[in-house]
Amino acid sequence: MDPTELAAQVIAGNRRALARAITLVESARPDHREQAIVLMDAIKSAGRVAMRVGLSGTPGVGKSTFIESFGMMLIREGYKVAVLAVDPSSSRSGGSILGDKTRMELLSREKHAFIRPSPSQSELGGVARRTREAVSLCEAAGYDIILIETVGVGQSETVVSEMSDLFLLLLAPAGGDELQGVKRGIMEIADMILVNKADGDLKAAAKRTCADYAGALRLIRKRPYDPEGFPKATTVSALEEDGLEQAWTDMQTLISWRRDHGHFDRRRAEQAKYWFAQEIRHGLMSQLAREPLKSMIDDLAGQVASGEITPSHAARDVLEALRHG
Repeated sequence: MDPTELAAQVIAGNRRALARAITLVESARPDHREQAIVLMDAIKSAGRVAMRVGLSGTPGVGKSTFIESFGMMLIREGYKVAVLAVDPSSSRSGGSILGDKTRMELLSREKHAFIRPSPSQSELGGVARRTREAVSLCEAAGYDIILIETVGVGQSETVVSEMSDLFLLLLAPAGGDELQGVKRGIMEIADMILVNKADGDLKAAAKRTCADYAGALRLIRKRPYDPEGFPKATTVSALEEDGLEQAWTDMQTLISWRRDHGHFDRRRAEQAKYWFAQEIRHGLMSQLAREPLKSMIDDLAGQVASGEITPSHAARDVLEALRHG
């Protein structure tokens, strides 16, 4: 299908066309990449702006349960919800573990929900490189809230925060030792910390954990794009659907404040520049992986390893070769 026609169907809200469009932008084939660029240019005409919510958390924290409960609540309030769940890929086959969709049984059957697990394709931190374009496609298709779930390993949280309007960190009730294990960098990018499983025997522990994280957040330097009281920690129970409405109210408060003070548009502009730089980097790395540069790099790497030449000398030779085509 012509990418311009495909874009028109995506904008019209055709779910099958949306799925096809995401498959196209995920493809690494050079001809598909050219079509994807035309497609992404065409969907800009929709002019729609969704709320993009990044979500991460440690394994077993109940991310899928939270996303399903939170998504169903939003749909009951009249919103259309898209979920882009980034799964770990096989390093050999590139295949994706599609467990997330089967765990969100209710949400996957909802006509106002769209769930798309994406293979990470061995990218840093398990974040699919084309997830950013998939987010824009869902936005153009008329979805009001887009939840971007990461596998929660390594630096993937930072990458997801670069395509989100706000970033949620989902944590389980635990003792003080776990607080020590949460990296300061993740705490600094989180807009809200949600302590899940605040129900049954864990309810008291969840409140204590929440208080610990709230105290830790107060020690972090206040960010210029936050109103008073943010970033904040709160408790939720995805299983009992408790605390979800308050969490949603807090998210809306934060986004509204950022819109009113110009931070929302400024952040989106900064993210666009970030992804522009990423595209250049990826394009350059792709060129370096092709012949004859690949053979040259392999040869120079051997010379560097043996001490014949310095890394700086070898890098200069590669860049000179790249410059002269």
